[in-house]
Amino acid sequence: MLFPPEKLLLDAAVVAARRLPEDGTGLHTVAAAVMDVDGRVHTGVNVHHFTGGPCAEMVALGVAAAAGALPVAGIVAVGDGGRGVLAPCGRCRQVLVDQHPDALVIVPDGADLVVVRARELLPYAYERREAAPPRLLRFAARHWDAVVAGTKTATTRFRDPSRPGPVTLLFEFDDRLRSLRGTVESVEQVRFAEITDEQAAPENCTADQLRDALRTHHYPGIGDGDVVDLVQFRVAGPAPAN
Repeated sequence: MLFPPEKLLLDAAVVAARRLPEDGTGLHTVAAAVMDVDGRVHTGVNVHHFTGGPCAEMVALGVAAAAGALPVAGIVAVGDGGRGVLAPCGRCRQVLVDQHPDALVIVPDGADLVVVRARELLPYAYERREAAPPRLLRFAARHWDAVVAGTKTATTRFRDPSRPGPVTLLFEFDDRLRSLRGTVESVEQVRFAEITDEQAAPENCTADQLRDALRTHHYPGIGDGDVVDLVQFRVAGPAPAN
């Protein structure tokens, strides 16, 4: 299921793919669209060459960077001739893992489309020790006011790793994205069944209430032995205008 921002991203890639020339040269056969954390969309197309021209995803990432539009919130590639959504190649996956691990990627899954985080495309990726890509911490739109007011400063995540340091707090509204500059102050890992009332207190609830909310609204399949991240964060200011 695609939400409105992802549909907007896909539509932009489809439009760009339809503009590709059908001249038989095969120089430009794939279009890609990138959405930044402000909801702006940037497109690019591949440049085929026997020496190894860049994929459409790489061109679109370069276009976004040239516009000062980082970090990246989402990306998708579409083939010409009505071929539909294409999954990134191995090289593009490695680049996304290195540079935008929290970006959402639209990929085909049989006859359907699914949305996965870039890091999930390459589960055993090589990770450079010195790499420090921009990180995203995503929230539902209903949390915007509480985060801005400073009354929500904690979140519990499952299979959604965070680490201390600068982060973009990204809020997914129905028709757009909004972002804030933030800092992850601490990340504590604990087994789901072993969350204490003290650990749940920053979320303004008891441990049982937190477990019930997580199972009901976010992670229905989570087990007692699964490990979750208890993330403490703060707002550092509005995201810089690009």
